[in-house]
Amino acid sequence: MRKLIATLSASAALVLLLASAALAGTTLTYANFPPAKTFPCVQMEHWKAEVENRTNGAVAVQTFPGGTLLGAKNMLRGVQTGQADIGCISLPYYPGVFPAMSAVNLPVAFSSTTVASLTMWDLYQKYQPEEFKDVIVLTMFTSAPSNIMSKTPVKQLGDLNGMELRASGSILKILGDMGAQGVGMPMSQTPEALQKGVVKGLVSSFDVLKDFNFAEICRYETITNLPVYPFAVIMNKASWNRLPGDAQKVLTDLGREQSEWTGNYLDNHIKDSLAWAKEKYKVEVFELTAAEHADIKAKGVPLVNAWRTEAAKADLDADAILSDMLALKTKYETETGK
Repeated sequence: MRKLIATLSASAALVLLLASAALAGTTLTYANFPPAKTFPCVQMEHWKAEVENRTNGAVAVQTFPGGTLLGAKNMLRGVQTGQADIGCISLPYYPGVFPAMSAVNLPVAFSSTTVASLTMWDLYQKYQPEEFKDVIVLTMFTSAPSNIMSKTPVKQLGDLNGMELRASGSILKILGDMGAQGVGMPMSQTPEALQKGVVKGLVSSFDVLKDFNFAEICRYETITNLPVYPFAVIMNKASWNRLPGDAQKVLTDLGREQSEWTGNYLDNHIKDSLAWAKEKYKVEVFELTAAEHADIKAKGVPLVNAWRTEAAKADLDADAILSDMLALKTKYETETGK
């Protein structure tokens, strides 16, 4: 009898253990490189909450912001090798690796994050480029359009002559063509460079006015609608294959929704950041003329042509991708009013 009771007790314990393991489900690690308060990590936390809610806790997500698991430049490799199940990559950190989707980084004057993000998502869905064949793409979004934040007013393009501005990527060339002196440096080094006068301002999206408190020293903001920066949230294939089908469906269904949510969040956050900066630091915002915006666009033509050349080398139909991107841009500008 004692042996029977012991056997039954052990069986019950095993059943409870298995049930507990089943309830625990799967935990996914999600690596991100910017600070926790910035929009790529805000969207990460939103996505985590949605996944855990929609799977009723069967899938848990452990997030690692601020490069605590993987940095910006080793994110792609880290996800491919399984160091993290999921990672957020910024495509410009991998020049030449993502020729198709890098089209979104071209100077085509996106005026809102929502429009750029939805355009990017639809473009990816249509072309399913081979450049992402080694990972699962969960969602895509962009930064907001890049604008000038400076210590002295830039009321017209002529005011840029000789001005040192922190920037990155393709914007450095555009600034040079406009007479400014683009200075490439990490965002983390920019506050000190501003304080020491190494640069007189920066070119980025307006959310950094509040998130990095750049409004304190850069009291003049000029809307230029320079390029957005494209991001992709990718997943390790083996990690994806371990998920049950219903969990995979949840993640798939979230793709476009997350892209749109991120765009709307950042557009609203930028409005809030500008309002905060105006109230706290009395910043001024300048608008360029239509002719000046046309001039900026014209100065970006060489970058578009260079992208066409690289796309052709990758056996991509550059004209079709560019045409579709501009059509989607117009479509979403009309639908969203942004």
